Order: sequence, then structure tokens, then C-alpha cells
Amino acid sequence: MPDKFLTVIGGGLAGSEAAWAAARRGVRVRLFEMRPDKMTPAHKTGLLAELVCSNSLRSADLHNAVGLLKEEMRRMGSLVMEAADKTAVPAGSALAVDRETFAGYITGAIEAHPDIEVIREEITHIPEPVAVIATGPLTSDKMAGAIGALTGAEHLHFYDAIAPIIDADSVDMGIAFRASRYGKGGDDYVNCPMTKEEYDAFYDALTGAEEVPVRRFESMRCFEGCMPIETMAERGRETLTHGPMKPVGIIDPKTGARPYAVVQLRQEDSEGTAYNIVGFQTRLKWPEQGRVFRMIPGLGDAKFLRYGSLHRNTFINGPLFIEPTLEMKGRRGLFVAGQVSGVEGYVESSAMGILAGINAARRIKGLPPLAPPDTTAHGALVTHLTKTDPARFQPTNVIFSLFPPLNRKVRKKDERRELLAARALEDIEYWKSRLEEDG
Repeated sequence: MPDKFLTVIGGGLAGSEAAWAAARRGVRVRLFEMRPDKMTPAHKTGLLAELVCSNSLRSADLHNAVGLLKEEMRRMGSLVMEAADKTAVPAGSALAVDRETFAGYITGAIEAHPDIEVIREEITHIPEPVAVIATGPLTSDKMAGAIGALTGAEHLHFYDAIAPIIDADSVDMGIAFRASRYGKGGDDYVNCPMTKEEYDAFYDALTGAEEVPVRRFESMRCFEGCMPIETMAERGRETLTHGPMKPVGIIDPKTGARPYAVVQLRQEDSEGTAYNIVGFQTRLKWPEQGRVFRMIPGLGDAKFLRYGSLHRNTFINGPLFIEPTLEMKGRRGLFVAGQVSGVEGYVESSAMGILAGINAARRIKGLPPLAPPDTTAHGALVTHLTKTDPARFQPTNVIFSLFPPLNRKVRKKDERRELLAARALEDIEYWKSRLEEDG
């Protein structure tokens, strides 16, 4: 094997996975992370793989597309999934983690690996010959310029909002109660019930609250999965009761009835000292968040440990520039991973990091990169990144509609998803065996 380094730019989830996947295949890695010397608007620590929007990795159900993707990642030796499984906190049918313990686990594993060198400085150019760009949605201006010069195209961007976190002790449990929707997962969520009158007052305050302005030269385009709650509310008075505040599957034990609306709180850390307000991503000004969100029953004296905020995300127009192996078109040896590649979500970003790391290692070893089967969750995402019409390309989470159809018609959704999942896991095992044959 040629004595070459793989350079990984970015120490987020995708960069950590890329470095780990390559090192597991005997390739030496230099991982560049600019934090803590240079911070981003959303990060708070210098830990690798720090989670900033949520502590949830979403559904753990194998017959949910993201649950299937996580299982494929486990089978591919994912460090992120190893860390998540070891640092999980109660979250009903979802997989959520203790943020700091999770990032600390990954940081420790990366720094202890003998074939990975972590370099704490900003890199502002794209190195030769083999590299992975995994700078994430908050790519620095200088690196964004380097990527822009490479692609020769204007970067796309959208906005991402994050939800507030509150002190668990400041929640009034005389009003709030523990339960999971439809009883799934026991009592992992804290629920704040609302009457119609309380909801109407909250809605009026929310839609009238002052927001952080967007700079004049930037259009306000949000990813649907991280839509600010006040933006959702603008779609209609009842929109929130069919979205993050839907009461379906929740019974208030104090009344024996379903609330008109409900706000759910999800445990943020393993000790249960902090809660995330589920679905309450926001771009309201901080004083307004305190004023409006304390109108939620049970949160009248809420202590905010972190206010919600808005930040800009950057991604490449994948269908124009990315091969199904995640290698850049016309630039042999350069791979992209994570949200900058055009996927959305922690799990999806991590999965693309695994693929980029594997294929970068193959390049260094003189082997051709391999694309995963499109029948797998990994492959379905890659197909979206590379085969979508460039004129309408937008980031996406993994969803079953991205998968190719089964070879026979199945009417029942649950049965169809079960068959899609079984096919995906069989095909990811086959692809994994092909990789192992090459060493």
C-alpha cells in the first residue's frame, strides 16, 4: 500500500465517521478540526461530533427508514452508532443520547486510534491527493470559497433552526405529566397540556413575537424538517396541532381526556437535568422566547439553559458535482460527506461519512471506489444526491420513497416497509462482503 495519508476536513459526525472508516482499513488519517480555536455560531465545545440541533437520532424502529439506516451503519462498523448505543437516554421509540458523553466517547476513540492524528487548526484549501470534505452545514467562509472555486458554481444554502433547552427542575410537574404517544416507550416524555383557550393565547403571542432578522442579501429558505415553529404557525392557526403540538395518542391523567394541544419535552442528558422542547426550533429573539414559551402550561417558571437560534447551512448541488461513490466529478481522490454533500440529519450525515471514508481508503490502496446498492438506505440517499434534477435539488432525510420499488405490488404499508428493510439489510451485507474481499 502506498504510504499516503487521507486528509479529512471537519471533525463533526461525518468527518469522524470518515476518519474511523478509513483507519479501520489500515489507512493513516489526518483529521483537521478548527474548533476550539475557531468556533461556529452553533457549537459550544471543542469535542468532535458535537450535536447542536437536537440530541435525538430519531426513530429506533427498523421499519422506519432512519431506523433501517442506523442498522446498516451498525453493520458497517459505525463509530457514531457505537457511541449512541452506549450513551443513550430514554426517548420512547427514538434513539436519543447524552450530548456531552456522546461527543466525548467519539473524541476519545478518535484521539486514541494509532492511525488517526487530530490537528486542531482551520484548513482553508483542498489538499491533494486524497481527501474528504466533511465541513458540515457551518462550513467556514474560507473553505466555502475553496469549494466554490472547485465547483465553479454558486453555493446553495438554507437555514436551520435549533430548539431551546430548559432546566428540568424548572418544569412544574403539578401541571405537566410523563407519557409517550400511544404509550410507546413508557413515560419517557414530559407533556405540557393545553386547553383551546390556552392554545389560542399562545398562538397569538407566537405569531406576534419579534424574530431575528435575516440579512437583506440572503433569502429565508428553511429545511422542512427544521422549520422554525413560528414559521409553521404562519401556515394557519391549527397547523401546530397537527404538527409538533398534536395531542393524538396523549391522555392527561389529571382529566382523563386528550388535551387540545400538547408540548412535549425530551430528556437531554443521562442525568435528566435538562429537557429539549420537542419541535420548537425557533428564530425568535431570546427575550421573546422567554416571554412566549413560558406561556406553555408547566413552563411558567422555565429556566432556559440554551435559547433556540438560527444558522445558515451550506451544501453542494450534488447531482452536478458528485459521483455515486461520493467522489467529486473531475477531481479524482476528493470525496464529500455529511450535510455539505446534500443530506440532512445527523444519521444521514454520519452514513455518508462512512461511505466517503471507505472509498477514500480504497483510492489510497489503489482500489476503485464502490457505490452501495440503491436498494439500501445508504444507496437510496446516494441516488438522491446524484440522480435528482439539479434544478430542484434540496437536502433530504432518508425516507422510504427514495428506495426503488419492490418487484411485486404490496398494498399494506407495514408489510411493504418490512420487505424493503429485509431487502436492504440483505443487500448491505452483500456489499459489505465485496468490500471485505478486497481487504
